[in-house]
Amino acid sequence: MFEKLHKLAGQFVHFTSKEKLIFENAFTFKQIPKNYTLVREGEIADEIYFINKGLLRLYYNKEGDYITGYIFREHLFASSYDSFLQRAPSIQYLESLEECDLLAITYDKMEELYKELPKMNILVRKIAEQRFINAQQILSSFLIDSPEVRYRKFAEKNGDLFLRIPHHIIASYLGITPVSLSRIRKRVINKP
Repeated sequence: MFEKLHKLAGQFVHFTSKEKLIFENAFTFKQIPKNYTLVREGEIADEIYFINKGLLRLYYNKEGDYITGYIFREHLFASSYDSFLQRAPSIQYLESLEECDLLAITYDKMEELYKELPKMNILVRKIAEQRFINAQQILSSFLIDSPEVRYRKFAEKNGDLFLRIPHHIIASYLGITPVSLSRIRKRVINKP
């Protein structure tokens, strides 16, 4: 259950056997069904989730339009981060797109780990740095790239998601309509 989490942590810090046990004990295992809402707009996100299996979607509700902000896949941490860190009501929803096996840690448990395991500060900083870089790349792509280029980049890294989730969610993430996504996919597939 903790193998992938330890593998990720091991890229940045080395935990002793005792530290690994303290680390593991801070998490709770959760199995959730497809289409389950973990965080709602207006709620304070009290947990961060490490995804062992499944997909989570972070999205916004803009006057009935659901705009996908991010699709979290296996072996990533997911949450409504601004709500979690600021202890403020979320402006987003976090929902499962598939049945998920998650390792959850609460805000209070995370704070305890910072004190008990000083290496947690390094681990969380490194993960936050990766998230920042990823967010910067996504923002840059929206500012610089055409919808077709955004599609190509997404397909290169996440092509399997076309078989796992509805295409209108991918279109929303790419900032295009489902019809535009269909046209782009057809053009790309038909190019020699």
